[in-house]
Amino acid sequence: MAKQIPLKEEMIEGICKIIADTDLGLSGTEIGKLLLDSKIKDTDPDLTKWKRLFNAFANWQNEHQCSNNIWDFIVRAMAPVRYINDKDKFIFRKTELNKRLYFIGLEISDSGKLIKTSKVETINESERKANRLKSMLNERNVHHDVLRFCTSELLQDNYFHAVFETTKSVADKIRDRSGLTSDGNDLIDSVFSVNNPILIINNFTTETEKSEHKGFANLLRGFFGMFRNTTAHSPKIKWNIDENDALDIMTLASLFHRRLDSSQRIR
Repeated sequence: MAKQIPLKEEMIEGICKIIADTDLGLSGTEIGKLLLDSKIKDTDPDLTKWKRLFNAFANWQNEHQCSNNIWDFIVRAMAPVRYINDKDKFIFRKTELNKRLYFIGLEISDSGKLIKTSKVETINESERKANRLKSMLNERNVHHDVLRFCTSELLQDNYFHAVFETTKSVADKIRDRSGLTSDGNDLIDSVFSVNNPILIINNFTTETEKSEHKGFANLLRGFFGMFRNTTAHSPKIKWNIDENDALDIMTLASLFHRRLDSSQRIR
């Protein structure tokens, strides 16, 4: 590798705080091993993880007036083989590192390599490029209609409104496929009536198929009751939705979309 220009102190600090994050960062043992592999002296092994790493990087860079071995450490730390059983850690580290690296025109690819990209100038630009939630939804192969209805919210990692828009996307598809204009339980009761349904999600001939059909309708009722009605009537500050909640809710919505896509209209 050609000689790489030194990194600014704030960039080194940001990188170290992600790589050595208390919960999702490398362990102290891993840091020591990677410093050794990258030929960077572990100057302060007794400090907290991120400060230990920061001092090692800063001292090496001051001595050599380049950043080559720091990049070597990062690439080693982000090797995908390390994360075979822990994709969430890879996504966290990759996303958070990239938010910072975009400011100098670099990013870590899905293969863990450093590649060039367009530079950003603002925090909003950086977060739009990185977007952790969208990456994790793509990992789950979430239905495209879930993403289509909440693009702007996803770009802001706005979980509350992303969930609200996702629930609306399911209701919207039910109306499109049934031709009805109602909403909520009235819509579900009319479309998935056991005695005279408009849409069916299977052949609807055996008792097992009818039970599945009824279960699907009940699941929809619970979905709207728990998530759509709550987000529609509660202020964001009073109904907290964290990342894991958002991922699970939107994955459930993806199931609804797939089953609705294959449903049949019979009247």
